[in-house]
Amino acid sequence: MKTTEISTDNYTFLQQHVYRESGIVLDASKQYLLEARLTPLARRAGVETVNDLCNLLRSVQRADLRKDVVEAMTTNETLFFRDLAPFEALKNKVLPMMREQNKHSKSLSIWSAASSTGQEAYSIAILLLEAGLGDWNLRILGTDLAESVLERARQGRFLQVEVNRGLPVQSLVKYFERQGMEWQIKESIRRMVKFEQFDLRKPMAGKGPFDIVFCRNVLIYFDVDTKKQILNEISKTLKRGGYLTLGAAETMLNLSSEFERVAFGPATYYLKP
Repeated sequence: MKTTEISTDNYTFLQQHVYRESGIVLDASKQYLLEARLTPLARRAGVETVNDLCNLLRSVQRADLRKDVVEAMTTNETLFFRDLAPFEALKNKVLPMMREQNKHSKSLSIWSAASSTGQEAYSIAILLLEAGLGDWNLRILGTDLAESVLERARQGRFLQVEVNRGLPVQSLVKYFERQGMEWQIKESIRRMVKFEQFDLRKPMAGKGPFDIVFCRNVLIYFDVDTKKQILNEISKTLKRGGYLTLGAAETMLNLSSEFERVAFGPATYYLKP
């Protein structure tokens, strides 16, 4: 009987492959996660185990399979208005400042830099409308490394369990339509958001300028040098007086001197002075 445990050589091979293609660091503690996520992919590829999958990756030039491995290891956990505090701060503190700052242009540009299946970007869109900015020129960009989740984001269709997670009932009724077993976000909201594939390790020239960047719960997967590089590039995309917010477990300590930390209650934003 074939062993299902990933061999040391194959684990190293996968670590190097995932890091090379995505910048994601997989330490020794992630072996169970690798097995759980890659075993179904191995079966779909016509082999039995992750070790067989590694042999296949070594023996044939299949860009699609290499891409699928990386996407399988990308964590796409998300929900509407995740962690709430950054959205409360956006509504009550940041947007009032932006309304005054941009009152002549009546424009606002926001980047959801790890948008996954779109809940964060659509949460931002809903919040902007609720703040009375519907007559402004609003640009919301959502990017992610995995094309598969971006396609779901573009469709704007969510299961009941997904809309139950974080989305207020009044927002569900106002901005979504029931379609069978799913909820479809209204076309007027979908048009506010553009989704693109993007690797955060790449140069970000041409991505901005943005007033606000959400880059939440993604830096934790990178090594220190990559974090510094990403933050440096994000700084270039932000307008002066613009804000960046990170995930609740993330910090900019010893990573960048380009920003000033600003606390809005329990939420932390970073100002580009």
